[in-house]
Amino acid sequence: MTPAQLYAVVEATWPAAETVERGCWTIRDGHGGGKRVSAATARTDAITAADLPAAESAMRALGQTPLFMIRAGDEALDTLLAGAGYGVIDPVNIHLAPVSELNAPQPHSTSFAIWEPLAIQIDMWATGGIGPDRVAVMRRAQCPKTSILARDGQRAAATAYVGLHDGVAMVHALEVAPHCRRRGMGRRVMLRAAAWARENGAT
Repeated sequence: MTPAQLYAVVEATWPAAETVERGCWTIRDGHGGGKRVSAATARTDAITAADLPAAESAMRALGQTPLFMIRAGDEALDTLLAGAGYGVIDPVNIHLAPVSELNAPQPHSTSFAIWEPLAIQIDMWATGGIGPDRVAVMRRAQCPKTSILARDGQRAAATAYVGLHDGVAMVHALEVAPHCRRRGMGRRVMLRAAAWARENGAT
């Protein structure tokens, strides 16, 4: 897959509340849903220092601190922003694997694909810092989607959100309860997410 295809998957599965094109910029209104949905991106590789104030003003008008997302091919913008005093925060890695490689039997009745998320999942996300504004991002996504709940015995152990776009299922907001960490619960969630992905046509 190309980086551009993966960026489209991210946009579809974790969408901003509103996206507008403003000159040479795409401006995102995140409504508190996180940095990725609140960052501006360049629509051309010919950005100059004279273009920065327009993006900064647009983000401040939304009540957001100016923030720019650097993608493949944005090296010149990266250099420009560094020269303007911007620092690097939250570098992101996207890990990609065929769903066929995430295929293993699971203990009976230990993980489930559920939409809408249950209250216990909302609580688990909140404990991990994934609050109502980020849950709102999941709810407004228009793609096929689900949440995953994994149990350890009778206890809720882990949760995640999964969205699907263009044959790719992307997992966001994976959270394992503190008392269940280092016990394979994250793996259990990923296996259930892959099963749901296969069932819904993702590869």
